Amino acid sequence: MGNSFPAGGFGGGNPVDGMWQAMEQLRSKFEKRVGTRMGRGDVRAAVLALLAEQPMHGYQIIHEIEERSGGSWKPSAGSVYPTLQLLADEGLISAEESNGRKTYSLTDAGRDEVAKSGGSTPWSPDGSTDDPGFTALPKAGFELAQAAAQVGRTGSPEQIQQAVAAIDEARRRIYSILAQD
Repeated sequence: MGNSFPAGGFGGGNPVDGMWQAMEQLRSKFEKRVGTRMGRGDVRAAVLALLAEQPMHGYQIIHEIEERSGGSWKPSAGSVYPTLQLLADEGLISAEESNGRKTYSLTDAGRDEVAKSGGSTPWSPDGSTDDPGFTALPKAGFELAQAAAQVGRTGSPEQIQQAVAAIDEARRRIYSILAQD
């Protein structure tokens, strides 16, 4: 990780503050890497699902996907606009220019395509992501680390010992999940 820890590492100043800063850096890297990545088919499915509700322009589509995914997925313009062009080339959507903006809407063929998908969306629990714990497990781990850092900063020595024991027990229980048949 090179220079990703605060100056002086965990040895300089208050070690808990250093740990907290390192956790914040890790969180921001996690959010950038994990929070915005979805497959190409997911962008397509999301665009079709949104346009089934109402015509939209590209920025609205990006914003709606981010909002409906709870902020965990914000597709880039570089993935949404080529998808819109592809869908137009396939005859599934049409574009109408007004006030310098293209507004996209489904064609009859596009509505048929949406009907075939069964209404599932990439941001819904029954959506196309293969791993339901893709963001839930890392998020839970990060929240646990936040709680541990808070106890480390403000807790008494007894509270810190209790927190260490609770985390050790949680670790053992999590490994036991993997050991189950």
